Amino acid sequence: MLEVIQNLPQSLIFSIGIILIAAAFFAYIAKIFKQPLIPAYIIAGLVLGPIGLKLIQDVELIHSISEIGIIFLLFIVGLEMDLHKLKKLGAVTIITGVFQVLLTFLAGFAVALLLGFDQMNAVYAGLILAFSSTMIVIKLLSDEDELNSLHGRIILGVLFVQDILVIIALTVLLSADSLSLMTLLNTLEKFIALLLMVYIFNRFIIHSLFKFAAKSSELLFLLSVAVCFLFSLVAYFLDFSIAIGAFLGGITLANLPYNLNIIARISSLKDFFATIFFVSLGLQLVFVNISMIIFPLFIFLLLVIILKPLIVMIILSFLGYDKRNAFVSSVALAQISEFGLILALSVDNISPELFSITILLGVISIAFTAYIMKYELGLYTRITSFLALFEKLSKKKKQLGYEYKNHPDIILFGANRVGGTFLKTYHHNKKKMMVIDFNPEIIEKLKQNKIPCMYGDITNIEILRRVNFKSVKVVISTVKREQDNLFLMDYVKDLRSEALIILTAKTVEEAIGLYDAGADYVLVPYVKSGEIISGMLGKYLNNKKDLEKMKQKHLAILRESVRQK
Repeated sequence: MLEVIQNLPQSLIFSIGIILIAAAFFAYIAKIFKQPLIPAYIIAGLVLGPIGLKLIQDVELIHSISEIGIIFLLFIVGLEMDLHKLKKLGAVTIITGVFQVLLTFLAGFAVALLLGFDQMNAVYAGLILAFSSTMIVIKLLSDEDELNSLHGRIILGVLFVQDILVIIALTVLLSADSLSLMTLLNTLEKFIALLLMVYIFNRFIIHSLFKFAAKSSELLFLLSVAVCFLFSLVAYFLDFSIAIGAFLGGITLANLPYNLNIIARISSLKDFFATIFFVSLGLQLVFVNISMIIFPLFIFLLLVIILKPLIVMIILSFLGYDKRNAFVSSVALAQISEFGLILALSVDNISPELFSITILLGVISIAFTAYIMKYELGLYTRITSFLALFEKLSKKKKQLGYEYKNHPDIILFGANRVGGTFLKTYHHNKKKMMVIDFNPEIIEKLKQNKIPCMYGDITNIEILRRVNFKSVKVVISTVKREQDNLFLMDYVKDLRSEALIILTAKTVEEAIGLYDAGADYVLVPYVKSGEIISGMLGKYLNNKKDLEKMKQKHLAILRESVRQK
C-alpha cells in the first residue's frame, strides 16, 4: 500500500492537493487540542516529505511551491505596513529594535562560531536568531485584543523596525555572491534604484490606476496581484530575491485608501499560500544525525527564548517602562521570524545542520510563544519579585493618568466600546468613577476631560494596589479575557467581598465559568445585543416613527464614537 502511495504522480496540482489535505488534517487535530496551527503545517510537511511517507520527493517542485508561498506571504506583510507609522514610533521602539537585533545577532554569531560553524553560516545563524515573527505576534495580539495597549504598540514598533532591518539584510545576502565592499555598494545602489521605483510608482501612478480599479472588486484584486508580481519580476531582473520585490510591492499599495479592501481580498490567498509555505518547510527537512544538532539546537533555543527577551526587558526597563509592560513586550518576541525561515530556504550555501536546526527552532519557538502569551500572567505572578530588579535600572518612570484623590464609587476597567457606554452613563449620573485602561490614547482623552483615570493592565498588581477599593461599590470590567477577569475578581473579593463585580466574557461557556467563580453579573456582548435587538424590534416593529427616532439616536452615538477615535 505504501509503495502505491509513493508511486503517485509528482505533478504540481497533485502535490498542492496532497499538501492541503494533510495540512487540513493536522490543523484540525491541532485545533481540537487548542494548539497553534503553524507547527501543525510543518508536521504535515514532515509526514509528506523525505523523512516521512515520501509522497512528495521532487526537490524542484517543492522549491517552486515554497517560492509562491514566500511571494504572497511577504506581499501581505508589506501591504499591512503603514509607512506613516514610522513617524509615530518614537525613540523607544527604534532604540529597542536596533539594539535588540544587534546584540542578538552578535551573540548568535559568536555562539555559532564556538559551535564549529563556518563564518558565513555563523552570519546566517545570527540573523536567524535576531528577528521575531511579525505574522505570529500580530495574530496573537489581535486574538487577545491587545494591539492598542501600550505593550502592544511597543511590540508592533519593534517588529516594524525589525522588518526594515531584515529586508536590508536579506537584500544584501540574497543578491551578493560575496560580502566584499564593492559588491555591497553595487547591491545597495540597485536597492536604492528599486526603492526609487517604489516611490515614483506610489507617487505618480498607483493612486490614479487604483482609483479606477476600485470600482470593481474583481479588478481591484487582479490589479493588486499584478503589482505583486510586477515588483517581483523587476527585483529578479535586478538580481534581487523575488520575495524582496513582493514585499516592496505590498508597501507600494499599503497607503492606498483601498488598502483594507485589498487586504480583505488578498487575505484568503495569503492564508492559502502561507499554508503551503509552512508545509514546504517540513518537506525540505532532510535526514540528519540528531546527535549532531541536538546540542546547538538547545543553545540556539536558549538564545531565542531567554537572551532575546532579556535584552528587550533590560532596554525597556532602562527607558523607564514598568516591569509589567517590559515583561509582556519581551516574551512576545521570543521566537524566530518567518524571514529567518525564508533566509534558510533561499541561500544555497547554508549547511544541512543549520537548515534543520532553523526549521526545528521555528517549530519550537513559535509553539513556545503561543503558549507563553496564553499563560504569561501565571508566569509573571510567579517571578514578579525577581522582575522588580529591572525597575531599578531607571529612576524615571513612564506615568500616565489623572488619578482620583477621593474615594470612587465605581471602578471601570476598560473604557473603549462597551466601557465607553458605561462611562458616559455613570458620568452623567454624577457617580464618582475611576477608569483604568491600557490604551494610552483613551487615557489621554480622559485626562483632557479631567475624568479620574490611570493607565494600567487589569492584571498588574502594582496598579491594583494604587487603587482605593475601600469605598468601591461596583467593579466593572469590559475586558474579555477570562484569565484576567478571574485574577481581578479574586483580588477584589479578598479586599472587599461586598463589592458588586460585573465582568465581560467572549463566549457563553466563559460566562458560565465566571458565574461559577463568583461574578455578580457577566455581560456577553453578542448575547446581550441579541436580547436588546429582539426587544427593540418587538416594541417598534409596527411603529415606524419611533423606530426612526431610535435610529437617529443610535446614529448620533456612532458618529460621536467615530469622532473620539
